[in-house]
Amino acid sequence: MGRCPECGEWNTLIEEIERGNISGRRDRAGVASRPVPFSEVESIEEKRVCAGIGEFDRVLGGGIVPGSFILIGGDPGIGKSTIILQIAIKLSSKDLPVLYVSGEESESQIRMRGDRIRGSNGPLYLLAETCVEEVFPHIDGIKPKVIIIDSIQTLYTSQLQSAPGTVSQVREVAAQLLQVAKKQGITIFLIGHVTKEGVIAGPRVLEHMVDTVLYFEGDRGHPYRILRAVKNRFGAANEIGVFEMKDTGLEEVLNPSEFFLSERPRGVSGSVVTAVIEGIRPLLVEIQALATPTHLAMPRRNVIGIDSARVSLLLAILEKRARIHLHSEDIFVNVAGGVTIHEPSADLAVVAAIASNYKDIAIDPNTVLLGEVGLSGEIRGIPKVDMRLSEAAKMGMKKCLLPRKHKGRYGNKDMELIEISSVSEALDILF
Repeated sequence: MGRCPECGEWNTLIEEIERGNISGRRDRAGVASRPVPFSEVESIEEKRVCAGIGEFDRVLGGGIVPGSFILIGGDPGIGKSTIILQIAIKLSSKDLPVLYVSGEESESQIRMRGDRIRGSNGPLYLLAETCVEEVFPHIDGIKPKVIIIDSIQTLYTSQLQSAPGTVSQVREVAAQLLQVAKKQGITIFLIGHVTKEGVIAGPRVLEHMVDTVLYFEGDRGHPYRILRAVKNRFGAANEIGVFEMKDTGLEEVLNPSEFFLSERPRGVSGSVVTAVIEGIRPLLVEIQALATPTHLAMPRRNVIGIDSARVSLLLAILEKRARIHLHSEDIFVNVAGGVTIHEPSADLAVVAAIASNYKDIAIDPNTVLLGEVGLSGEIRGIPKVDMRLSEAAKMGMKKCLLPRKHKGRYGNKDMELIEISSVSEALDILF
């Protein structure tokens, strides 16, 4: 059958050959488990191992938890293998045995990449292997503390006859590696390929099995890379780390707000600064907007870095509540620096940037805008305002427009706080 009867897509059905007795996981599971009362379970202190790269440790929640199962995904060439080899070198330099299993490169090719990013003489072992059963004897012999699998789609188990990378192979290989991680307390990093839609290839159950899912974001044509935790059992989800790609590998960016605002133009309409929360970190980012008359029957609406449906909603609010007529304008909105904003606290900044460029009036570059915009044009409250204000003050901002709901709650001698209740009021103040 070439077409799936459920989703209607073509060439998405994959043949799976089932085996009646798959005993590989049971053989490695050890002693049979038994239920234990909650009160009798010994409470242990969480001990983390620092990878030696501050931004990576931050994304994981403070370091690597022994026995954790971590999946790293991203576009081809984005830097997945580079960052994981840097981590392997850092950990091996602390005398922690690391086993790097590659199904895509030979040992000499990995060594060439390691020399480029300043390799180490620590206990780092390279293995070019694609059969997971052949990897287990080396694990028993080396007894590594960390295992790196590059990539999970290239590994296969001989217990199944299907090709590597198929749904059944990825699921079975991941299940066997999960048993190794939890029974022996070994941290395992999996590098995963992504599909053209940007999701990790293979069964969705793979993301449920692992403890942490990390995604690399960014454009290969630019030097910045953003590592985002979309799932983390041992830390805050949606935490990000910012890196810059250089000849010697990925280098962490210690002050992301300064990095994202470093090339911001001054005195130009359509440029507004807002503060967003990524995980537990406040970031200052620049919202850019461009409104130009269109000669098309249907005006264009191009958005990068923010939900396009959200921007369409904000344009409707500007039309209805602020009497700014944009139906004959092409609208382009961009979050500078490659950041993707997932929270509505940037609504007011998007509205102000569009209005600024439409009116061709520049907004004070030392002003930061905070607030969610409702359908009636009201400015609604947002969480963690104190963290956003502290970051804005640190970056030299002198004025902040924020929702009236937070009136009197925050005192800041370095910034002028202006409470607003509606989009119209905000635009009157700004223009």
